[in-house]
Amino acid sequence: MSGMRPTGKVHLGHLVGALQQWVRYCETADPYFEIADLHAFTTNFSDPQSIRDARNDMVVDWLAAGVDPQRSTVYLQSAIPEISELHVLLGMITPLSWLERVPTWKSQIEQLGAHIATYGFLGYPLLQLCDIAIFRGERVPVGKDQLAHLEFGREVVRRFNHLYGEGRDVLVEPEATLSDFPEVPGTDGRKMSKSYDNAILIADDEATTVKKVRSMVTDPLKVHRHDPGRPEICPVFGLWKFVRPAHVAWVDENCRSGALGCVQDKGDLAEALNEYLRPIRARRAEIAKDLRYVERVIEEGSQKARAVAARTLHDVKRAMKLI
Repeated sequence: MSGMRPTGKVHLGHLVGALQQWVRYCETADPYFEIADLHAFTTNFSDPQSIRDARNDMVVDWLAAGVDPQRSTVYLQSAIPEISELHVLLGMITPLSWLERVPTWKSQIEQLGAHIATYGFLGYPLLQLCDIAIFRGERVPVGKDQLAHLEFGREVVRRFNHLYGEGRDVLVEPEATLSDFPEVPGTDGRKMSKSYDNAILIADDEATTVKKVRSMVTDPLKVHRHDPGRPEICPVFGLWKFVRPAHVAWVDENCRSGALGCVQDKGDLAEALNEYLRPIRARRAEIAKDLRYVERVIEEGSQKARAVAARTLHDVKRAMKLI
């Protein structure tokens, strides 16, 4: 089980950090992919229309990246009320201190501002667990920054099973799977994120991609072309690792020796990145012409997901002696 918040356009970090895993899961598993619109309200609560507008657009990118709706379940979080009910039930047994110690609680407030310090934001990791647990998800593709969330969720599952399982596991402890590129650098050197306005988008045109790549920060000590560089701290070098892996050793050697300047390196990367994204962008343009198809994918997936969620919630409520 995995998902994304509809809080803006899908970017390169999503593509290599999650979507490429999702495509493989369509071939090997029974995957559930969530449009996490309830989660989007933790930071975008003052702009609900933007959340609504981003839903279909995000799924267009998923399909363009290769997610197969015939071999996966694409669904809308808010269309599955069982998730919210499970959130209430598990909230009754979750110690407040467990939520407060999740690292992203304080770090995200520092990054994005105190206005997001809401009850919903504090409970974000618990709702995230409910997304997974309601479908008895066994594996969850996550970035390194989400590992603490998943471990928190595993603790809650263990607590629930201990309290109510009567010797059996009602809920499943999910396991994390990391991609080969769990943290993709953004144009400013931080992790690529919609929140930081440092992302290269799937929906960007080629000229915009070139402009963004040329604006990327590099090694601050490599001021002149022939200065030796430190590729291990350069976000431009970080993008080469998946855009064109065979080119990485050459860039490493010539950056360190001073033979490769940052301007040339950025120009080469922009060209390679546009080539890398070109087929995905072409599919995106075709899928975007038929939004009714996209809506049908979401509607049918949500119906299937709700039937599965209802069975899990029934087992939870029975374990808790509510039915």
